[in-house]
Amino acid sequence: MARKDLIAGNWKMNATHLEAIQMVQKFSYRLEPDDYERVEVVVCPPFTALRSVQTVIESDHLPIRLGAQDVHWQESGAYTGAISAGMLRSLGVRFVIVGHSERRSLFGDDDGAVARKLAAVLGAGMTPILAVGESLEQRETGSTEAVITGQLRAALQGVESDRVAALVVAYEPIWAIGTGRTADPDVAGQAAARLRAAIASEHGEEAAASVRILYGGSVNPGNIAAFMAKRDIDGALVGGASLDPDQFAAIVRYWM
Repeated sequence: MARKDLIAGNWKMNATHLEAIQMVQKFSYRLEPDDYERVEVVVCPPFTALRSVQTVIESDHLPIRLGAQDVHWQESGAYTGAISAGMLRSLGVRFVIVGHSERRSLFGDDDGAVARKLAAVLGAGMTPILAVGESLEQRETGSTEAVITGQLRAALQGVESDRVAALVVAYEPIWAIGTGRTADPDVAGQAAARLRAAIASEHGEEAAASVRILYGGSVNPGNIAAFMAKRDIDGALVGGASLDPDQFAAIVRYWM
């Protein structure tokens, strides 16, 4: 069975709950029912807007999936400011980003924390979007493959192969996130192929064939088609462009 493309918008620390309502409504007006047949669409607003976006999605019967930007691995307890997987699930969240480079670099999420978060998301019946990526220095020293496959293996250690098959992996070169620079589509396609090969070696060809691999890093309407043309790229994790309903809709409709 062919993998269905997935386009996810990571809104990061942007949009109040009222702005989020307007954004998702305006975005939905720009899509046609057939678009959702071809692409699974996910929006990841900040925690404070999740309930508002959930209400719009449900009341307007929008075929848009709700995602969250992070999670804590504990179910509950004295973790001031943290949000558990169960809390997210109760709001209708279907996808959760784990391991984003901004969480790794700014908030100290190491491989162990990412693995625990991924396990918590799976345990709550949601789908992790596992982000991996190398720095510019690592790329220039030829360490890209070792870095991204190392992050992948660390996060998936102990995860059963049938559960791996349902995962989403996002290749996001750190040097391309929010900088306006993008990886060459050929380079991104090669990185996705290496990630798929790493999954195959650890979890089998069937799991590797099922995993959806996204590209992220200054994605916009002008470059999305080139990335989507690569065999091992199944979608995109979109940052700044997902805050603009017109741009985000154009990315979702990349083939037009």
